[in-house]
Amino acid sequence: MGEFGHRSVLLSQAVEALSVKPDGIYVDGTFGRGGHAEAVLARLGPEGRLWAFDQDPQAIAAGHERFVGEPRLELVHANFDRLEEVMNGAGLKGRVDGILLDLGVSSPQIDEPARGFSFSAAGPLDMRMDPTRGVSAAQWLAGADEAEISQVLRDLGEERFHRRIARAIVAARGERPIETTDRLAELVAQAIPYRDRHKHPATRTFQAIRLRINHELEALQAVLEQSLSVLALGGRLVVVSFHSLEDRIVKRFMRDQARGERLPAKLPVTGDAAAGALRIVIRQMRADAAEVAANPRARSAVLRAAERVASK
Repeated sequence: MGEFGHRSVLLSQAVEALSVKPDGIYVDGTFGRGGHAEAVLARLGPEGRLWAFDQDPQAIAAGHERFVGEPRLELVHANFDRLEEVMNGAGLKGRVDGILLDLGVSSPQIDEPARGFSFSAAGPLDMRMDPTRGVSAAQWLAGADEAEISQVLRDLGEERFHRRIARAIVAARGERPIETTDRLAELVAQAIPYRDRHKHPATRTFQAIRLRINHELEALQAVLEQSLSVLALGGRLVVVSFHSLEDRIVKRFMRDQARGERLPAKLPVTGDAAAGALRIVIRQMRADAAEVAANPRARSAVLRAAERVASK
């Protein structure tokens, strides 16, 4: 994976879906370690521009190091749910030719125990994409009641044993705070009556808590809606997601925006419904066998793409 420790999934397919113009303006909403950014910059001419967002200060620092002296790149330390605010502030409302979102957590975040994303190594239970802001996973687990924890594990982790796990967490924190990843992983493993041999028992719990701590699904819904005002006509929206909850949001958004306004059935409504704001370009694309073999993380990846079109 190289010096910057992350192999972008569906990289060439995502950049191809952007249909990069040499003089275009593009947004990488999830910079990570710059894999997609590097590929986009390779297609841009001197007049092209790339705005790259990331809420992780380590990612931004790595970007400044990797792309030092690159005048076409603007690094923005912010969540992509501030897309509209930042681009409008730069005078780029309706002028962006493409937006790329590579969702989820990056390899460097998982691989560093101090970030608290992984159950496979002991570390502080943090899980914040931006560790300088918000509430850590340990702080949330210390204050949330059993019903809230159970609901988060059910809705965001699709965890079958959410009640058992929530009960175990509340009982354990009564003895001492749950402050490390290994302790949480052990509690979850003990609470689950039987295990999936292909998956660590804490996988769904860690996913759910991470999504809750970083408000990832809310941010995704926000940036999708904001993309409509930011994209130029003919601009592309390309999204790579890694689990069903993310992909469902992206799929529904693109489908609904491609349909446009739907008139009530069996009512005497006159006139035409408003046309859709998007045209679906790629309904669903997955990594091929070779990429999955080289990078197992690609197994769950789904790419979808749409193009901004004029509405009536």
